[in-house]
Amino acid sequence: MPVRFLRNASELADVSMESPLPVQVTNARPVPADTLLVATTTVTTDANRDLLGSTITELPTLDGCMQYRKLVWFYFRASDAATTYRILARATDHNGAPLGTGWQEIVPPTTLPGAANSWGRIEIPSTGDGYYDQYRIEVRLTAGSNYILISKIVGVR
Repeated sequence: MPVRFLRNASELADVSMESPLPVQVTNARPVPADTLLVATTTVTTDANRDLLGSTITELPTLDGCMQYRKLVWFYFRASDAATTYRILARATDHNGAPLGTGWQEIVPPTTLPGAANSWGRIEIPSTGDGYYDQYRIEVRLTAGSNYILISKIVGVR
């Protein structure tokens, strides 16, 4: 028995490829998200190394992030070597210059979750909203051998 629907007030129609079942989305609002970074990082024992490989502490990993309430960091670990990550943030003026030197630490050195050859996901910030202009995401090997960390960061409005 075919599936039928009421096409208008008086016409029944069979569902087919030429005449699909009509669907109306109500009260749905897409959440815009943008890819901000895709990077491959060699995780080492160097202090202050960010996802871009920079050890210059005043350089941000991400810039122009004020429009995003949250960042989502997806990563793939090639090793289960003990690793910590630290997330710093700061605001900038209308020209993009930091309001002052240094950073606000929003995540202190924390163990990076995951085993060898596993995926992970971290929300930045983990609670509440962000709306910082610049972020610096540092990773550091605390034990074991250097390995590759592949990251993708998405900004959610």
